[in-house]
Amino acid sequence: MDESSTDRAVDVLTSHEAQVGSLTVRRALPQRRRRRRTVGAWCFADHMGPADVTEGSGLDIGPHPHTGLQTVTWLIDGEALHRDSLGSEQVISAGQLNLMTAGYGVSHAEEATGHYRGTLQGIQLWIAQSDATRDGSPGFEHHAELPRLEIGEASATVLIGDFNGARSPASRDTTLETELVGADVRIHGTSRVALDPTYEYGVIVLEGLIELDGRELGPGTMGYLAPGRDEMTLQSRESSTLIVLGGVPLEHPVFMWWNFVARTRADIDAAYESWRNNDGRFGKVDSPLARVETAAPYWRSREG
Repeated sequence: MDESSTDRAVDVLTSHEAQVGSLTVRRALPQRRRRRRTVGAWCFADHMGPADVTEGSGLDIGPHPHTGLQTVTWLIDGEALHRDSLGSEQVISAGQLNLMTAGYGVSHAEEATGHYRGTLQGIQLWIAQSDATRDGSPGFEHHAELPRLEIGEASATVLIGDFNGARSPASRDTTLETELVGADVRIHGTSRVALDPTYEYGVIVLEGLIELDGRELGPGTMGYLAPGRDEMTLQSRESSTLIVLGGVPLEHPVFMWWNFVARTRADIDAAYESWRNNDGRFGKVDSPLARVETAAPYWRSREG
């Protein structure tokens, strides 16, 4: 196989399971045991559910901190409650988007709504912030409506950025303004989807079974496409839901530990100490759930 054929091949990656709050999730990014840690600035992807939740028991993730990233929460079924240290209290329902910017520091909790009982399913994504914004102010926004478009026998909702001529109103790191896209795609049939050849892409299946350029993908897998393509072909014999992530490859790798995205271990150490000492950097979340604690970064025991 020549180099050009290799570049156009679909690399099928398997998600690994992780425990987040009360749910078991399929983690597509980062791929710790593989070379694929990011797709553009997308550095984290957890497929949540489907899971049964009640009025008083849902995600059950108590207050915890973030730095240097944006969290993108998208539900395809159910409802959840977001609370953060900015004072935000927002129920998110299927088909809605929450976008939280951490900057220098923010904390939040993800809870049961107090009224919803049923199935919960969705995805939480992280975007690594650039050097220009990662030490900036935190923020939160909620989008109840997002642009939709038809592409062959598929329909797409644009979560972040521009996708096939439609643009999401969700704001992003301005230094990445033309370098990132995220979309929910529902398909039953065949669709040829236009791509930006400067982007790399990840296709994560949430429901159903699809073929991406002839490679089969189901829940728990991600298809990776290297830069250089101007389209991809999606096919499905059943109703399927997938998330398309894309962006210009990062020039410099990000450093991730626990809930922090940074550039150095010193940055992580400082964030960890601030959370452990509750020194005010991450504010306070008005949540009935217990604050989440964690052990010190692994390199500290090695250094000791």
